[in-house]
Amino acid sequence: MEEHSFKKQTSKPMRPATIIAISFVSIIVVGTLLFMLPFMTRDGKGLSFMEGLFTAASSVCVTGLTLIDPAVTLSKFGQVLLLCLIEIGGISMVTFATFFIFLFRKRSGLRSMRLAQEYTNIDTFSQVRPLVRVIILAAFCCQLFGAVLLSLRFVPQYGAKGIWIAAFTACSAYCNAGFDLFGTNMQFGSLVSLNDDPYVLFVVMAMIILGGIGFFVFYDVIHYRKTKHLSLHTKVVLFSTAILIAAGFVGVLAGEYTNNATLGEMTLGQKLINALFQSVTARTAGFASVDIASMRDVTKIIMMGLMFIGAGSGSTGGGIKITTFAVLAMTVVSVIRNREETVMFGKRVNHKVVSKSLTIAILGIVAVFAASCIIFAFNGDAGEINIFFECVSAFATVGLSAGVTGALGPVGLLTLIVTMLIGRLGPICFIIALNIRDDNTRGEILPEGRIMVG
Repeated sequence: MEEHSFKKQTSKPMRPATIIAISFVSIIVVGTLLFMLPFMTRDGKGLSFMEGLFTAASSVCVTGLTLIDPAVTLSKFGQVLLLCLIEIGGISMVTFATFFIFLFRKRSGLRSMRLAQEYTNIDTFSQVRPLVRVIILAAFCCQLFGAVLLSLRFVPQYGAKGIWIAAFTACSAYCNAGFDLFGTNMQFGSLVSLNDDPYVLFVVMAMIILGGIGFFVFYDVIHYRKTKHLSLHTKVVLFSTAILIAAGFVGVLAGEYTNNATLGEMTLGQKLINALFQSVTARTAGFASVDIASMRDVTKIIMMGLMFIGAGSGSTGGGIKITTFAVLAMTVVSVIRNREETVMFGKRVNHKVVSKSLTIAILGIVAVFAASCIIFAFNGDAGEINIFFECVSAFATVGLSAGVTGALGPVGLLTLIVTMLIGRLGPICFIIALNIRDDNTRGEILPEGRIMVG
């Protein structure tokens, strides 16, 4: 009897969240080893272990924090590898999470099927294949279109090399990665050398927004002509994205308008465009058109809020996600209005969704706070605001840096790597893991307890 129980227990399938996490870590390990090969760098020495590990983790987690400047340090092979890891982290892993239940539905059981169905926001499993097709097609078309538009600017400037720079920039922007190849203009300068070029900034912003709204929104919008209906998820993402971009624009413009180290010496038009760009890119993209380290503390705090909220669920971006924040915000509004349930766009939000949103937000805060404390213990001279900014950027997989990452030792860098992993896997693994077991699995009816709050 015991032998039978043992065999039955060992044959239990691995949890979806575990498989996804192992896949991420495995890709990072492979990427690290490849970056250490001699031909991956211009000097023929390869990256050191820590440089390779951090670069691989940052690219797979589509973050953009970096110890090296890709344009200066990496060879063409290294840049191609970097772009492949960005694509895998930004698109293929989302596709994998969506397609997982379709491939393993017989072994996963009805409970896991229900969980994956909830995560992917689809009604029937017959929609999985069309959804994956939309993900791949949308990603390919958007990145190709962005590359063509950027080539019109970069080819006249860089020659044939401009095609590669345009393609890399478009892919990095769509995947919300934040890596760039403009280090030859200004090392570690991101798009600062192009902050007077509205054409490039608007194209990059468009790519960031398209990648950040989420593949499920694409799917919903594409099928609108047939359904004549947009889901609550799509409405919340589109509306909240517009509100956050506008709020961030006003915050950055007001905070940096007279700061000569950022927007102060620009013309009015340049100020408006760059303030808008920083509002968009703070939502997990990681490109910078001004010196982030020189920003005022109040602006950094505003951008930390934008970074922590992040992009849409099922997108290439990170953060706790727009919908999570929207649910929490509307829950507060509902409580103020003395409503018993959270209401959004005339629809009632299930109390389990509210609980998950609160849990995700708290876990995110805990992760950022813990990482900040660890780094502060070893690099306290970097400043509290800058360290906190860096940790929020890592958790939200944004990649904007206040200049802290390059000054960190092994402990600090490993802390940021773990924080990036938590941030990137959170929207997938935490939501699924929180639902692995049904409530009240033993059929128990527990007595209600009372507790005073507020």
